[in-house]
Amino acid sequence: MVVMLYVRYPLSLRNVEAMSTKGYPTPDAAFFRFSMVPAMNFQQLRYVGSAIRNDFNLTKVASELFTSQPGVSKQIKELEAELKIEIFVRRGKRLVGLTEAGHSVVEIIERLLVEADNLKRLSDDFVDTDKGRLIIATTHNQANYVLPRVLLDFRREFPKVEVELRQGSPGSVVEMVLHGKADIGVATEAMEGRPALRTFSCFTWEHVAIVPPDHPLAAVETVTLQDLAAYPVITYTSEYSGRSRIDAAFERAGVRPDIRLAAVDAGVIKTYVKLGMGVGIVAQMAVENGSSDGLAIVRGSSKLFDASSTKVAIAKSTLVRSYIARFIRMLAPHVEERQLKRQGEISIDPAKLHSFAEREDLHIGRGTSVPCELAQGASE
Repeated sequence: MVVMLYVRYPLSLRNVEAMSTKGYPTPDAAFFRFSMVPAMNFQQLRYVGSAIRNDFNLTKVASELFTSQPGVSKQIKELEAELKIEIFVRRGKRLVGLTEAGHSVVEIIERLLVEADNLKRLSDDFVDTDKGRLIIATTHNQANYVLPRVLLDFRREFPKVEVELRQGSPGSVVEMVLHGKADIGVATEAMEGRPALRTFSCFTWEHVAIVPPDHPLAAVETVTLQDLAAYPVITYTSEYSGRSRIDAAFERAGVRPDIRLAAVDAGVIKTYVKLGMGVGIVAQMAVENGSSDGLAIVRGSSKLFDASSTKVAIAKSTLVRSYIARFIRMLAPHVEERQLKRQGEISIDPAKLHSFAEREDLHIGRGTSVPCELAQGASE
């Protein structure tokens, strides 16, 4: 048996060549060059995943992962050397996109990162069943008028779980769930037709028209869409809170409303209705679970628009922790916990889906306040 000791010379390509000229036994050059490339590690995979999330901006990657930009570049290059392919298209030192091979590599990397996170979730679920963090991506209306009662009940059951709300448009809610920036998403629009999400309805709700108490429509017994369209209308922007159903109802009736003002939040809509700018059309939760501001619901207006439904979405690839499953069941009690824990689609019997009016567990009594320690994130 031959034992080779490299003591005098540090192991580098130059020193290997020097050792050879002095008659020392040296490792095979090809083996040496291969061994000088560090084996891939999860940190390198995280750098790649972060680069995708941050639109190839390595400065943002370094900030997100608490490291230096040169360090990120070095690790990504070492990963490419290990794989013997280029993952990113470069323009000088900047990353500007993915190569053809890079697209395939990133798909695998994202799966590996998700599964690594699932291992941690699984461990936490056994070690700290009632402790952790829950990030909810949701819209303004869901945060203001649907989630307060649920969060109150959830806090009583899981006082050690930190909750963060990240508000945004329905589209950004979906993106946050898809990219792992939120555990669950709660919204009305944009949730369906996403292969990477498991989406299911929680309850149905309706739109209602609101006016000041002295408005002519407040005295109408049975209102029509033509009646509403006789006045300027104030309602949601195009991608929020079932606006598509409002537009569809007027279109079917052959009526073109004068949308005088559009906003993302029902509170803003109510403010301008109170000022007499027009007739408001809002989600019923915004009136029943929020301040009426002295406004009256126009009788019969809830029947003018198709019912909408609040939905919850989770990533198909994500392991659902017990307290997350419990939170989802508070919103959608007809979904069984074993369905949430098991991968695959969730089949819901439509007959079990109640309306918001029937869901008394979601209603906020007058004077109920939301605990201040529930952090509310900025709009995405």
